[in-house]
Amino acid sequence: MDTSTKTLVIRFSSIGDIVLSSPMLRVLRARFPTGQIDYVTRTEYAELVKSNQNLNHTYEFDVDRGFEGLRSLKKRIRDEGYDLIVDIHDSLRSKYLRSLRGPKRVVVNKRVLERSVLVNFKKNTFGITNDGRGLELHIPDEVLFGVSGRIARLQLNRFEKVVGLCPGARHVTKRWPADGFARVGAAFAQKLDAKVLLFGGPADEPVCNQIAWDINNQVGAERATSLCGQLKLLETGAAMEYCDVIITNDTGLMHIATAMHKKVVAVFGSTVREFGFFPYDPAAVVLERQGLDCRPCSHIGRSDCPEKHFKCMTEIDPDQVFSRARDLLGQGV
Repeated sequence: MDTSTKTLVIRFSSIGDIVLSSPMLRVLRARFPTGQIDYVTRTEYAELVKSNQNLNHTYEFDVDRGFEGLRSLKKRIRDEGYDLIVDIHDSLRSKYLRSLRGPKRVVVNKRVLERSVLVNFKKNTFGITNDGRGLELHIPDEVLFGVSGRIARLQLNRFEKVVGLCPGARHVTKRWPADGFARVGAAFAQKLDAKVLLFGGPADEPVCNQIAWDINNQVGAERATSLCGQLKLLETGAAMEYCDVIITNDTGLMHIATAMHKKVVAVFGSTVREFGFFPYDPAAVVLERQGLDCRPCSHIGRSDCPEKHFKCMTEIDPDQVFSRARDLLGQGV
């Protein structure tokens, strides 16, 4: 295949899956250095790829426009005349977009995506292999500069360590209890003279604010600050750059932290690392409640525990989480 080929990658959502596609975009660019590589995703996630230096253009799909917006997008794709369409979503919407005459189509095997993270095509017809360089997030300088100004006001140089907490998740069974995050944050503040930053989207604001209050109450000083709901996705990645370690649930922010090459401790509940969505870093720590016959109960999470005991999360000890994070920082005793 000529290196001048025009390639379209389709992945509508969500945060983690889009970040996980970054190695594939990098190796595609290495394979087709002078080719055109474009990406389709939903508007709310577009910032994750718009500044990716391996892409030429990002199409944004506004779900509020419904089928009319999808049909308009398909016309633009048809008019562009792609040689290759790589569908790493394989949803009804992506099937509709890729149903064009002419382009060669490669469709992800979703089971393989879950097992190997980096997309492994059914037939490797264009000679790309994983380069082993992990995830990446391309953040424009203006975003980095803007975040640096906000972070400067926190005077992080007053503290020995900076710890990031990501207590949110879309599904309830992927959320470690807020009390656990508060206890870990307080332990870092008291024992390692740390500042604690909390990250999340608008829906996570109540729990982040409560955790920050609990930490400050336990420590007796303003040691925790919630940035939840105040930062966009790339701004969150830029702010994580100031953290020494990130403690997170199995969620999209876990993958953003990994893409920022941060030390990560991830708490897994109803999901398991075998699904392939564990942090894309062999040095990362994943904590799970082993020995439960009911795990896993879902590959994406559930609205409640089907067994009504939620042992997969409630029996993960905050002291263990703190100890593993401390060891990851080389602060073990």
